[in-house]
Amino acid sequence: MKCKKCGEKAVIRLRAHNISLCKDDFLSFVLNSVQRTIKKYKLFVPGEKILVAVSGGKDSLALFDILQRLGYPVEGFYIDLGIDGFSQRAQEIAGEFLAERKAPLHLYSLREEVRAGVAQIASRLKRSPCSLCGMMRRYIMNRFAWEKGFSTVVTGHNLDDEGATLLGNLINWQVGYLARQSPLLPATHPRLVKKVKPLARLSEREILAYCLFRGIAYHEERCPHSKGATSIKQKEVLNLLEYHSPGSKIRFYQEFLKNQEVFPGLEPHEMRECTVCGFPTTRDMCQFCAILERFRELTPLQGQIEERKD
Repeated sequence: MKCKKCGEKAVIRLRAHNISLCKDDFLSFVLNSVQRTIKKYKLFVPGEKILVAVSGGKDSLALFDILQRLGYPVEGFYIDLGIDGFSQRAQEIAGEFLAERKAPLHLYSLREEVRAGVAQIASRLKRSPCSLCGMMRRYIMNRFAWEKGFSTVVTGHNLDDEGATLLGNLINWQVGYLARQSPLLPATHPRLVKKVKPLARLSEREILAYCLFRGIAYHEERCPHSKGATSIKQKEVLNLLEYHSPGSKIRFYQEFLKNQEVFPGLEPHEMRECTVCGFPTTRDMCQFCAILERFRELTPLQGQIEERKD
């Protein structure tokens, strides 16, 4: 098997693109793919202050490495949601990775703000940890980025993630979400920071190969609360289609983006400021503050107990 670009021995075959590539040409393929996505969807403009959400996993670390190699000024942000053992190991890996690259890493701890981890909050409120985790991460990333003057928050969502989200939204006919799904989510309020996904057209397998070829050590452990997540089943469906028809995932996602205007979207909601934190919401109190208020109501002695432990 020879590299389609240079004729040397290939190390990977990309069935979706019907090409085989050597290590160097594959790494160039990944860099070029991300750069094309950035240019096509105008994800960045010169002079932006860019914050990359790093989880310690392969996608976010590969993303940081790629953006650095492309010359973008990036800083990392790790959110510790207090998942015992898992969060600590992930933070250590992310910290070592950014230290090697002499890049700043900003840290946030939910326990420092709330004196509880996401699992404890979910249990007390009888909610799914996954649903709370996603909402909290989005809020915390936006709040931190806005407070520190970042113009853009970058996440490591890949093609498999975007395809699973798209499939789920189509199955449930979530028209509003379909109208908004994109590699670029513009800021629609002075206190909302632009969100972008430069890896949206690269598959999970391609990102894994990039990490292997670049020698990137990442956190391989899956979150203990992800078991049974709907997105896992949706990815399995798309992987089955990809196996029988290579290129299905990228065609599914790219053709959706080309024809996205057929989805009308929802009428814009009136945005107001949260009565507690001041960040935008469609209600009097944003979801994050409402969750924390409810948790504190149900655990009135939590703060006192933790203080005595300290």
